[in-house]
Amino acid sequence: MLFKKFAMKAVPLALAGLLLSSQPAAAILQKGDPAPPIKLTTTIGQQITLNNYKGYVLVMDFFATWCIPCKEAIPHLNSLRAKYGKQGLQVLGVSVDEGSDRDVKNFIAERKVSYPVAIAGEDLQTEYGLRSIPTLFVINKKGVVVERFQGFSDQTARGLEETVKRLLAE
Repeated sequence: MLFKKFAMKAVPLALAGLLLSSQPAAAILQKGDPAPPIKLTTTIGQQITLNNYKGYVLVMDFFATWCIPCKEAIPHLNSLRAKYGKQGLQVLGVSVDEGSDRDVKNFIAERKVSYPVAIAGEDLQTEYGLRSIPTLFVINKKGVVVERFQGFSDQTARGLEETVKRLLAE
């Protein structure tokens, strides 16, 4: 039971040994803020910016391959993408793993991740005010952060789906 409780909590990055920066901490991105720009390359070489998602509802999932709650979120994110993708939902995985992207590619294959995944640099993590993983940002069709979820649980899954359905109906 202790494992189950731990598995549902967010993992603070500082405790995980991933200090984001020696610079002063950035403000945490809040609901209603415009999503900071992104310029990423997916693990299959596709260039990604927020403009790619204009007119779509985007769920950005900041995760790490070693993070238990991050792993638990993937089946739900795959399911959301399958269920709402034709209605305008996009999912983007953003790994905070350091080192070889081969490990991330293997993780994607093993976990059968059905959405694009890119690797975030320190600057992007700071821009998004990342403090723990998993952290999921829901960004509306206009590029505004509507919701931010930290950790993963059944309650998070329900809240995420409710938010996605509401935004797709707008």
